[in-house]
Amino acid sequence: MRHAKILILTVPHGTAHVRLGLTLKKAIEKIRPDVTVEAVNALNYCSRWFRAYYNSYLLPLKYWPGLWEWIEGYQHAHTATGPGWLYRQAAKQLARLIRALQPDVIIATEVGLCELAALLKRHGPLDFRLVAVPTGIDTDRPWLQPEVDLHVVEPYRVAPFLESKGVPDSKILPCGVPVDPIYQSLPNRTEARQKLGLMLDIPALLILFGGTGIGNPSRMIAGLKNARMHFQTVWIAGRNASLQKQLERHLAGQEDSRVLGWIDNMHEWMAASDLLLGKPGSGTVLEAINSGLPILAFDPLPGIERRTCDLIEKWQIGCWVRHQEQLAEVMDDFLSHPQKLQHLRANALEKARPQASRHAAQAILDLLSS
Repeated sequence: MRHAKILILTVPHGTAHVRLGLTLKKAIEKIRPDVTVEAVNALNYCSRWFRAYYNSYLLPLKYWPGLWEWIEGYQHAHTATGPGWLYRQAAKQLARLIRALQPDVIIATEVGLCELAALLKRHGPLDFRLVAVPTGIDTDRPWLQPEVDLHVVEPYRVAPFLESKGVPDSKILPCGVPVDPIYQSLPNRTEARQKLGLMLDIPALLILFGGTGIGNPSRMIAGLKNARMHFQTVWIAGRNASLQKQLERHLAGQEDSRVLGWIDNMHEWMAASDLLLGKPGSGTVLEAINSGLPILAFDPLPGIERRTCDLIEKWQIGCWVRHQEQLAEVMDDFLSHPQKLQHLRANALEKARPQASRHAAQAILDLLSS
């Protein structure tokens, strides 16, 4: 019998796609060590001109947010994020990789990669099962490729959306978006604070800029300075060394503030904190939900992050702070009313799916024998 193989396609846009791919890889290998699982940056196997095209979203996002919001909204509502002929040209190198590896299952963790894989499957002669795994609590219509054999999705928003578009129930696994299994057994707040060196009797605000460190710390610092409540802050700059140095300059001499760069124990910092403040990236929001950590969404990027803010408020797992001037007031309100925070925590934990990676891995392995 031929050795079973699974190929996971990711992209290094932020860190959510890569983390999701590695989480699925570990979960599958834990159940079936005999299955070969390889996670790759799919853009490395596409034409150079296509990589430039794929990464060009950064320009309007940075210099013309209104244009990016229109582009992203158009892609969100239509059946494709780009022209099929362009993707077919770009996918020639990726097709060679797939022919060489001959995977039985391909997992796409990003919408454009799902489209690429679907085109390769549609036009042949490649033969594989295709699994779509969006990273967030919202989704885009281009995920709805008919070649997808299984959608691993969030159950409250995304699964109903797929059903409304005619995707058969047999192709929908509403187990939640896979997160690291470590979120199944978080330490309690006291244990986490003692380990991390945080003060036990003062509220803790965890301030995140995503894995790549995107955000405007000066707006946050200015917004927080008028807060009445006494609290401690932990600022995590991710992989952005320049942002970390900027934060260290701004916060020098503030004993109740700590600045960190990239960390690999986010679950402990979330368990130790009372509130999360930051850009509502998909990975950040999922980890906060699975930690029961209320979210203060601030400065969301146009498009999916703003739709995520709407869901944060609809699900009552946090608040979208739309203006810098509101930040201190919102903070004070939550920290001075513990029952409000407890309500948000309970709502978040109700949506949590810390075992999603195991359920997803088993369903993907089931495709091997179907």
